[in-house]
Amino acid sequence: MQLYRDIKDIKAPFDRAVVTIGNFDGVHLGHQLLFSEVVGRAYRNNGTSVVVTFDPHPLEVLRPDGIKLISSTQQKIELMQLAGIDVLVIIPFDREFAKTPALDFVNNILIGTIGVQDLVVGYDYAFGRGREGNIDFLRKQGEKNGFPVTVVEAHYEDGMLVSSTKIREMVMDGRMRDVRKLLGRYYQIRGEVQRGRQRGGKEVGFPTANLKVSEEDLCPKKGVYVTQVIYDGKIYGSVSNIGYNPTFGGNKLVAETHIFDFNNDIYGHPIKINLLRHLRGEKKFSSVAELSARIRKDIEIAHAVLVEAAQEQVLSCEDKFNR
Repeated sequence: MQLYRDIKDIKAPFDRAVVTIGNFDGVHLGHQLLFSEVVGRAYRNNGTSVVVTFDPHPLEVLRPDGIKLISSTQQKIELMQLAGIDVLVIIPFDREFAKTPALDFVNNILIGTIGVQDLVVGYDYAFGRGREGNIDFLRKQGEKNGFPVTVVEAHYEDGMLVSSTKIREMVMDGRMRDVRKLLGRYYQIRGEVQRGRQRGGKEVGFPTANLKVSEEDLCPKKGVYVTQVIYDGKIYGSVSNIGYNPTFGGNKLVAETHIFDFNNDIYGHPIKINLLRHLRGEKKFSSVAELSARIRKDIEIAHAVLVEAAQEQVLSCEDKFNR
């Protein structure tokens, strides 16, 4: 996948460009269906599939309280590459760019720079100053400039509208099984392992890999989760506590993860943590012994959940293979 972090870096329009535009936070199942439409049209036309997105997210710039994002820009890049997109254009977004009239965006960027010949958008997409670039506007511009506009309708899973807003709500409520249904994958947090007070192994009996978590970011519901850790290309079962460690009087938000069957020194190394299921809320225990006993119980439950998740994955693969 070719990556452009500024439209100024594009030297010539792309060959028979099939384009979609959006913020694509989370790259959820609705976004994936849209990308599938773009990739399919580009393949049939022997053209180029192009995604246009923005960084930072426009609402981070335009809203005083910003927005809590499901995925980082790097995660979006990885997921779009997996979707088979040929070209990703990331336009730097600021208040000056926000003033761009929708007509200028179409003429100067979509047509003049990218060379759109086929446009695919989501059912609720709008852009430009005052969101004037809505579906009706785009269809009229398509008729005028000779490119068809395809609208991908809303997608539902188990009666739930697949949307970034809904997924954010579910993450904050700890509804990780529902989050997975709408994302098409587990919700994931990432970071470098920090050196903590090392109580997990010495006092509690369960060493942990610690990641800093910011309240400013999309923070899952506090408590204990069944998780998977991805490190150095391998996946390990684990349990994680996201919270303040009240038993020890902690006051910093952190994700502490005990990784099963693992004893590598990974301080300073990047890891990814998939959140499978919220087990319980964070609790202040009366003693370290009581905390250790509860963690043993959490680990027992986690192993059962991980076995169930592996079985579900096998059944899902078999179902897809037999279709």
